[in-house]
Amino acid sequence: MPAGFGSDFAGVVDEVGAGATGFAVGDRVYGAAIGRSVADFMLVETPAAHLWPTPEGVADEVASVLPVSGLTASAALAAIGLRAGDTVLVGGAAGGVGVFAVQLAKLAGARVLGTASKGTFGFLRGLGAEPVAYGPGLADRVRALAPEGITAATDLFGREAAETALELGVAPERISVVADGPAPPPGVRKTGALDAGPGALERIADAIRSSEITVPIAATFPVERIREAVTMQAEGHVHGKIVIAL
Repeated sequence: MPAGFGSDFAGVVDEVGAGATGFAVGDRVYGAAIGRSVADFMLVETPAAHLWPTPEGVADEVASVLPVSGLTASAALAAIGLRAGDTVLVGGAAGGVGVFAVQLAKLAGARVLGTASKGTFGFLRGLGAEPVAYGPGLADRVRALAPEGITAATDLFGREAAETALELGVAPERISVVADGPAPPPGVRKTGALDAGPGALERIADAIRSSEITVPIAATFPVERIREAVTMQAEGHVHGKIVIAL
């Protein structure tokens, strides 16, 4: 301490420094600034590798939650070579990254089984996933749901889904986990937002504009109530994303 807070942001360019290129005063932009995005003003250095023009038709509230979660979901699916016809198990499917992973996998032509608490089953069905309760006995429940087997998995929360996929015979190279958390089982791919391919976020934004992907906003708080937002996030049962409005 003192420390900043927040990861993603969206807003309007207020000033452009000497020598800065690619953006002009008044441009709507969104991006990532780990640990400093909840602020009235922030300084972004150029070349701006983590700053994008906000597309017309995408609201700031939506753009403000895209970069880290969207890129992480894209990287997690790319790491396992997800393709049409796959049956993929997504661990933590109702979380902030999971809502993107589920929909991106569906767009790719995969069948999606998503682990979650029973209270989120209706929410996940609305995104196109087939929900399955996490916890002891997960492998048996997945077998019952997909008796022909699963072909890939990505674990976005912990390691349960990855370990279950291995138990069900999925090859390690077709299983990914996000970088945070304990070491993955041998051969399982560890990935994160920085591993996303070129143009990944732009493709997600285009899919949002065309209504192929929806972005669930679980709650919006004014900055004066940021403590409530942090408490809600820490409880670990948020369906979608939380936005702080300044």
